[in-house]
Parts: sequence; C-alpha cells; structure tokens
Amino acid sequence: MEISRKQFLKVTAAAAASAAIGSPGIKAATTGKPKRGVSIYSYSGELYVTMTLEDCMADMYGMDARGIEILANGHIEGYPNPSDAWVKNWHALCAKYNIVPVEYGHWVDSRMHEGRELTTKESYDTLVRDLKLANRLGFTVARTKLGVIDNTLTPVKNWREFIKMAIPEAKKLNVRMCPEIHSPTRLKSKMLDDYVDFIEKEKTTPWFGLNIDFGVFLNKPTAAMQAQMKGMGGTMTAGDKVEDIVPLLPYVHACHAKFVNMSDDFVETTTPYDEIIATLIKHNWDGYMLSEYEGSNKDVPGYSSDQLRKQHVLMKRLLGEA
Repeated sequence: MEISRKQFLKVTAAAAASAAIGSPGIKAATTGKPKRGVSIYSYSGELYVTMTLEDCMADMYGMDARGIEILANGHIEGYPNPSDAWVKNWHALCAKYNIVPVEYGHWVDSRMHEGRELTTKESYDTLVRDLKLANRLGFTVARTKLGVIDNTLTPVKNWREFIKMAIPEAKKLNVRMCPEIHSPTRLKSKMLDDYVDFIEKEKTTPWFGLNIDFGVFLNKPTAAMQAQMKGMGGTMTAGDKVEDIVPLLPYVHACHAKFVNMSDDFVETTTPYDEIIATLIKHNWDGYMLSEYEGSNKDVPGYSSDQLRKQHVLMKRLLGEA
C-alpha cells in the first residue's frame, strides 16, 4: 500500500488521538522529545536519476520532517569546493521547504593513498576542510566517519591525535564531530569505551560525540537479510539491548533512524522502534532521528518515499505528535 501526503496527514491526525499506543512513558513526557528528519541517503536509488535534491526536500516537507542529513561527497555538487551559486541555492531550498541542516556526513579517508595511511596532519587538514564546509551550509553536527583498520570498524590508531587537534576549529565553527556507531560495533565494546574515555578525559563535550545508528538494535532480520548473511558464511545475531544506549546519551548528538521494512500497518518489522523512542523520551534526549532507509527496491520510483512516509507515521505516533 502506497501512502500519499493526504493519507499521511489523515493517518497522523488519527495517530494523535491514540498516541498512548506503545510505551506508557510516551504519553506523560512533555519535554526532551526527539525530533524527526531524513538522511538523503535514503533516496540513493533515485537521487540524480529520477529525483533532484529539491524533489527530496519537497518529499521531506510532505511528511513534516524538518532535519536533513546529506553525504558530502555524494550530494554536494563540486565537493569539496561547491560554487557560491550552489551554496546560495542550498540555503534557498532549506528556507523554501522549512528544512534544518542537521548532520553533514563525511569521511576522514585514511586510505586515500595506496600503500600508506594519511598522516595525522593530513587527516586534520581534511577534517577541518569539511568542518568549514559544514558550517558554510548551516550544519551543526558532522557525522565524522574515521578510517578503520578491520572488519569490526576499529578506527585508525591516530584518531585521538587529529580529533584533539580539530577541537578548537570545531568549537569556533559550532560543529560537533560524531563518529557513527553501527553494526557490527556493539554499544558495550572496547571501541565505545575508548570513545567515552577520550570524551571525558579530554573534556571534548560537545565538540566530539557520537551518532548512534538504530541498526545496532535490529533483532528480527528479514528472510532476505538472513539469506544474504548465510551466503557470506555467517549468521545474523541479535542486536544490542535498547537500554545499552542510556549511558551514552549525554554524548549522542544525532541518531540514524535506520530501518529496513515498514509494513502496511506502519510497523518497522525488524527493529523495536517503540522501545527505542520510549527510551529516548524517558531520558529527555532531544536530538534529531534521521531516517536512513536500508531496505530493498530503492531504485523503484517512489518506493523509498513510501517507506519513509510510513516510518514517519510510526515515529509521529510514538512521539505523540499531531
């Protein structure tokens, strides 16, 4: 079942009347609620094929999603040196569709050169270059993906050095650097302990923090996901417990609202969204949840949009929004 803007507004209006569905804690919460947005990555099968960047923003407007994430090297024309005209048009589109630039996705590409990793100074230079562009476009959070050295996404050994060097620039530019935590990384792991230890010892808050991807909580993989993993010689394991995010929330500046499959009755079938959002509200976390669609049929015109609209019906219900 596809859902139009008219149907979306009708369904969400009805949802407001039954907002208590889900966790009992949601109804009582009056402050500290998460906000809704969309990562343009969700449209990757259609962007610049059947849709323009403006089409994506218009679609977001149609589902009342305000926050946006873009991927710098995939969505910015002329990256890393966009023209003044492109930047002017970007701000005009944000104003036209009431869009808030939330998260700027970029990479410290430590393997840019064959045979060696970037030096600490080279990493710092590319990092600051992106922080400046993020600020120019109005973003206040950077999803700073660090170079990794293994399949469990362990960051390069010198990450502390170039992040520490960049803190003064991040503060001056008002941009928070946040590595993304997603599967197969666990919330209870040495990697997370290292990040938190660095944040607390170096007193980097809020200029260095975390982005948590809801995919870490996926606990009901689809048959297609299980088959894919089996073909790779592995098995799907249960996700983290939602409660594991609680001690990390003081350092979390944005979340990727990863989702795989929305049913026709507006339920995400793989991930416990009711529990996730109830936990965020209970602990007064008020950052943006940026939808990141990772399901199938991304290249089918309108499919990603339909899945996004269904997810935002779900999130509006859980947030108790009209």
